[in-house]
Amino acid sequence: QVQLVESGGGLVQAGGSLRLSCVASGANVSTAWMTWGRQAPGKGLEWVSKFGPSGFSTIYKDSVKGRFTMSRDSAKNAVYLQMNRLLPEETAVYYCIRGASLGGPRGQGTQVTVSS
Repeated sequence: QVQLVESGGGLVQAGGSLRLSCVASGANVSTAWMTWGRQAPGKGLEWVSKFGPSGFSTIYKDSVKGRFTMSRDSAKNAVYLQMNRLLPEETAVYYCIRGASLGGPRGQGTQVTVSS
């Protein structure tokens, strides 16, 4: 059974940074596709970034390229999302998802609120 636990969200001013963490069990982040997604109030879930097994390139949503960085720590079986220069419209619940699509197992999410 896959379990994903996100943390690191919070309240930040526009232009600020946050680093989200996702600790996985029941899935190996070094060999699985992993996706970060987000759901803003009143909107659907959208993907933000994803990567495949070690050696695959990371794919980013166009609007976050150059500001967000997805990474992994195989020893901790964790994935991270470093988010810089955050925008108010990026206020959302951020989810860690196992797989390359939004339909895979995901954690409970972590709230990111960006104030203007």
